[in-house]
Order: sequence, then C-alpha cells, then structure tokens
Amino acid sequence: MTAQAAFDPLRLFRELNEAGVRFVVINLTALVNVLQRLNARLRGTDRPVPFRLDARRLAKGRSFTFATDAGDLDLLARPGTDGFEDLVRSAEANDLDGLTVLVTSIDDLIRMKRACGRPKDLIELEVLGALRDELDQAAADERRR
Repeated sequence: MTAQAAFDPLRLFRELNEAGVRFVVINLTALVNVLQRLNARLRGTDRPVPFRLDARRLAKGRSFTFATDAGDLDLLARPGTDGFEDLVRSAEANDLDGLTVLVTSIDDLIRMKRACGRPKDLIELEVLGALRDELDQAAADERRR
C-alpha cells in the first residue's frame, strides 16, 4: 500500500483547469488525462485493484473514490441534481490563491449528500445543516445593520 498524499486541492484544481475540465460537468477525456497525471488509483482497498481508467468507464459509473498525488478525490455522477446547469445557478466563484473555482452552494451540497445516502454523507448532513444555519444567521445580522 502506498503512502497517502496530503490533500492539495489547489494542485488538483490547477491541473483540472489547465486541462479544460469543467468542475461540475466533466469533460471525461480531459479528466482522465488529469487523473493519469496525478497517478489516480482506486481508494478504499488494502491492495491495488486492477482498474482501467478511461472516459467510457467513468461515464458508466455512478461514483468513484480515488487516491491521487494531490490527495483524495471523490467523483459523483449527478447525485440529486440535474447536472451542471442546475448547480452552476447557485455556485459561487471563489479565488483560491489566484485560481478562480466555482464552488457549489451549501444547499446544493446538502441536497447531493442526502441523495448519495452513504453513512459518511448522512453524518456530514448535521454539520452542513449547522453551518447553513450559522451562515443564514450571519446574513440576517448583516441585513439588520
């Protein structure tokens, strides 16, 4: 088993951005190229599992969990959404060290976690719900000022 790389989202986002990958609707061929450059391998197994990483396989899958040289990456196909146009409406552009990345809204993230229904997602729903409440309260406080 290889050592797990520290999560480096900026590297991952830069690689995706430079390859022309859109972060919500995926250009699968470009995504495969990035994943190959980052030595992506299936995560969650004690031993390496034979897996051919190609666009056709990604298109057929519902979800994949990878370990990469830039850290762990989960790919989910339309969990609880209608795809890119649905998510981009409420996504916010964030500057991450000079790189602009669209980040899904907390409400959409909650919707996706609920649709996935994995135990880890259901646990995270409580945290996300509390965060949304805090953000709503902060926005209400700001409007009252």
